[in-house]
Amino acid sequence: MPAPTQNPQRLRVAHLNPRSATPFALTPDQATREAIAAELDLKELPKLTFQGEIRAEGGDAWALDGRLRAKVVQPCVITLKPVSTTIDDPVERIFSPHLRPPEEEEIEMPDEKLEPLGQFIDLSAVMIEALALALPEYPRAKDAMLGDTAIEDATPDTRRPFAGLDKLLGNDDPQE
Repeated sequence: MPAPTQNPQRLRVAHLNPRSATPFALTPDQATREAIAAELDLKELPKLTFQGEIRAEGGDAWALDGRLRAKVVQPCVITLKPVSTTIDDPVERIFSPHLRPPEEEEIEMPDEKLEPLGQFIDLSAVMIEALALALPEYPRAKDAMLGDTAIEDATPDTRRPFAGLDKLLGNDDPQE
């Protein structure tokens, strides 16, 4: 296996070898991790690596198989205390020239692994997207508990709608 390309951010598709896999390894420096943390509303991003390989798939597409490893610190949704999470997720993408980039702001993609193929494959963009998808939506500290948030309901109990019907009919003894 050839050595990974040194810190590639974007790979030019025309320069990829269709006969062998092209390995990659991204390890952003502290300033880049801080910028990514700010973009994703994280308190900290002390560790982030993305490595794998890109290989020809089917004749005109390219497959990316990689692994994202990160340590993120987010605020707890209850107490706002820092919550540290370790991420170790596989990342798979298929870049196909038969897909076109979406023209609208939001669009349903038939397969989340499919991406349109342009002149470049932006590894940084794939890394940031994979990180955003892997983040816990509601991080909670271990000792975080929701308080008693029951709301007093003043509406009458309607589960027994015929409870007072016997009084209206003039029958004083409900046992008869």
